[in-house]
Amino acid sequence: MKELTKAEEELMQIIWKLGKGFINDILAELHEPKPAYNTVSTIVRILEKKGFVGHLAFGKSHEYYPLVSKSEYTKSYFGHFMKNYFGNSYREMVSFFTNDNNLDIRELEALKQAMAEEIIRKKIKSDE
Repeated sequence: MKELTKAEEELMQIIWKLGKGFINDILAELHEPKPAYNTVSTIVRILEKKGFVGHLAFGKSHEYYPLVSKSEYTKSYFGHFMKNYFGNSYREMVSFFTNDNNLDIRELEALKQAMAEEIIRKKIKSDE
């Protein structure tokens, strides 16, 4: 799956949120300063060419909807992220984040708890 540019991802976030919408609907969700209508339209057509968005035609208007779910894109993006930055090593990623001075004790404890719960779930699943 192709990665999205920052502008494409911003519009996809809106399309995922809306579920479907016209260019004006997408524009209404953007923060100031808003890009021009034609700019948004061009980016949405690029998303369509990349296979992320489909449309239904209503005369000269098009209603756009996602062809790729947010979770599908997230998994793909995260996979590339893991490969490019951490050599596909979750240990390296966790080490990076746990050594980050911006994490406080509560955040580290929450990560520890989430991992412990996942370990329990996987053990139960493997015993079935």
